[in-house]
Amino acid sequence: MKIEHEENARVFKALCDPNRQMIIEMLQDGEKCACKILEELNIVQSTLSHHMKILCDSGLVDSSRVGKETHYSLNKQGFSNAKKILDELFSKVK
Repeated sequence: MKIEHEENARVFKALCDPNRQMIIEMLQDGEKCACKILEELNIVQSTLSHHMKILCDSGLVDSSRVGKETHYSLNKQGFSNAKKILDELFSKVK
C-alpha cells in the first residue's frame, strides 16, 4: 500500500506547480521539443529539465530523443491513471 501512495504522490507533485501545468497545456496540442517549451516559458534550461523529470517520473509525460533534441508528449495512460486516483479518492467522500 505504501508504494501505491508514493506513486500517487508523484502525480500530485507533478500537477501542483504552475510551470508544469503550463507545460501540460502546451503538450495538449501535441509533441514538442524542449526548445519550443523553453521559448514559451520564462525559465532556464536546467529548470525545464527539473520540471520535465518530475512530469516524466509521474507518468504524465513521455520523452523521446530525436537526434540531439528531446521531445515530450502527454502520456494518455498516465492521465487515465491520474483520473482513476482522483475517482477512487472522491468515491470515498460522503
